Amino acid sequence: MRFPFLFFTLFLVITSLFSQEARKELTLKDAVLGYYKGLYPDNLYGLDWTSTNSLYKKEKDALVLYQPTKKGTKKLYSKDLKINTDLAKIRRLTFENDKSLHYVQQGECYAKTKNGEITFSYPKKAENLTLSPTKKQLAYTIKNNLYLAHSLDSAEAITKHVDPNFVAGQSIHRNEFGIKNGIFWSNNGEIVAFYEKDETDVHDYPLLDINQTPGSLKSVKYPMAGQNSEYGKVGVYNTKKKTLIYLQPVHEKDDYVTNLTWCPDDRFIYIAELNRDQNHMKWAQYDVNTGKRIKTIFEEKNNNWVEPEYPLYFIPEKNDEFITFSERDGFMNLYHYNTNGKLLNQITKNQWVTTALLAVMENVLYFQGTGEDPRELHTYSIHLDGTRLRKITSKPGVHQTKLSPNGRYLLDQFSNLENPGTSQVIDIKTEKVNVLNQAKNPLSDYAIGHTIFNQIKSTDGDVLYSRLITPNQFDSSNTYPVLIYVYGGPHAQLVTNSWLGGASLWMHWMANQGYLIYTLDGRGSANRGFEFESAIFRNLGQLEMKDQIEGVKFLKKKAYVDSEKIAVHGWSYGGFMTTSLLTNYEDVFTCGVAGGPVIDWKWYEVMYGERYMDQPQDNPDGYAKTSLLQKAKELKDPLLLIHGTSDDVVVMQHNLSFVKACVEAGVQVDFFPYPMHKHNVRGKDRVHLMQKVLNYIIANNK
Repeated sequence: MRFPFLFFTLFLVITSLFSQEARKELTLKDAVLGYYKGLYPDNLYGLDWTSTNSLYKKEKDALVLYQPTKKGTKKLYSKDLKINTDLAKIRRLTFENDKSLHYVQQGECYAKTKNGEITFSYPKKAENLTLSPTKKQLAYTIKNNLYLAHSLDSAEAITKHVDPNFVAGQSIHRNEFGIKNGIFWSNNGEIVAFYEKDETDVHDYPLLDINQTPGSLKSVKYPMAGQNSEYGKVGVYNTKKKTLIYLQPVHEKDDYVTNLTWCPDDRFIYIAELNRDQNHMKWAQYDVNTGKRIKTIFEEKNNNWVEPEYPLYFIPEKNDEFITFSERDGFMNLYHYNTNGKLLNQITKNQWVTTALLAVMENVLYFQGTGEDPRELHTYSIHLDGTRLRKITSKPGVHQTKLSPNGRYLLDQFSNLENPGTSQVIDIKTEKVNVLNQAKNPLSDYAIGHTIFNQIKSTDGDVLYSRLITPNQFDSSNTYPVLIYVYGGPHAQLVTNSWLGGASLWMHWMANQGYLIYTLDGRGSANRGFEFESAIFRNLGQLEMKDQIEGVKFLKKKAYVDSEKIAVHGWSYGGFMTTSLLTNYEDVFTCGVAGGPVIDWKWYEVMYGERYMDQPQDNPDGYAKTSLLQKAKELKDPLLLIHGTSDDVVVMQHNLSFVKACVEAGVQVDFFPYPMHKHNVRGKDRVHLMQKVLNYIIANNK
């Protein structure tokens, strides 16, 4: 009886080997350009709800409609929508129903509503295009001024700044504090509020433009830690009265003007005001007509930092009650206030992070949060009084969701380590699920490595999540060199229960070169609560390095890990971590590649840097300890430094100063610039970048 069994076993082995040989090898070029090569799952990106509770997505020359409870689709073309423009030429179209839609495209704004059609033009050099809720007016910026278009041949300048230091209608404070735009229409579409910043006292930072002969300098405004910052304020323009006023704050000149919220009846504007030290936040109420500051609604203090990231959310049909986010109890939760500043109740009391509020309908809140596993993202409902918490998304993974206008259906698009992506609609009342699309594995024909999740503990007992990628032909009896990919800073999470575990495809290419690719989210990283994130306060890099070293210790316990060949690579904060690890733990690593690294926090921007490090004059020991300039002499292993020469996030002064310190210390270091690239290298040049990075690791990790 043994022979049939042996024959079957031999058959399985041969079949497996044949299958492996038949699978394609992933090239580095394909891995880097995977989105363009069709190597990422087709997950119906761009799906959104119509006002009639169906779903739509623009595909080439058609609008595809999906019903939440039915299979199949319906396609609408330009003639069906009764528009003269070819749909294929429209990049983004917002479709409410067959009688209401609009698009802003190539100098033309078109809107069809129940009241008729509106078409007007705007200059093609316009930026920050923001259409009014009534679709009758379009606000936009040209250079540093704000404009308004409201008919085919009519436009007006809201601001007329000649001095380029005054900038209106753009995002301010370098996009910190959740700020993504600078134009805010009132609910009735008659008034437009906007951010304005005065950068007069901010230093001009020179960036070299080599595309001209001779080369020239182009300066950007870059406020460095401890130095003069920009001064923000809010303008309010009444389009009917043709009047412009500015809100009249009482805070210090260089305090932050952050999240802006309109009252439902458009009588008041609410602003989250934050002091320069970022440890005292006040929600203030302003009169729209006079600009006067009426009162502070409530305030919040913290010894580390307070970071307002969300506007207020007014409860439907109530002008005096709203919901706000706060980390005051250690985790981001939801709180119910009235406009007199009275806390009505804390709605959620979760020991995990709330990330978004979707809607409030009939005293029920729908919101997103991590749930018990911080590597995931789910959607929940809860009643306004804090009772009846319900988890709506059930399957493990990262769920991105949108609630239908009537609150009955939830569009749920999710993936996890095993599932490339599912797009489905959940009937919230009946819990029935209609799967619209199940993405196929685009890598099924490729020899791809294996991803393993792990948990370890920090020296202080915190759970740390990590991800290990092994080669496709992994053999635990062999030993493998390691590449640690690191970020390590706030507002980032690298290890998630999503497709590929949150990894990039180039990591799988590198794994198939005979490497183990390891990533760990240490203290300071996102979605773990305030204590976990703020543990790094005033001493960036110190605890993060300790956590990465615990990850190394975990790896060294594995018999298949070559503990003498451990390299490290990261970008931005990860570049700071890479350089920090090589200069503080030179006996642990063999080599590293640091892209766009922060070298000394005194050269980083005010808004981010001072939140985590305080101002240099208030934390001289922290700035001295975290600076890598004095660590250059400790560098023993090969290090490749990379920087985009037009980087306006981490300016190249960081990298060049470290090179200079290495020269003065007699230490050899490698440096490679990417001319005219900003903080990251994108497009086809990114293939060159990853070849440079990974070839360096392979050549020096010996």
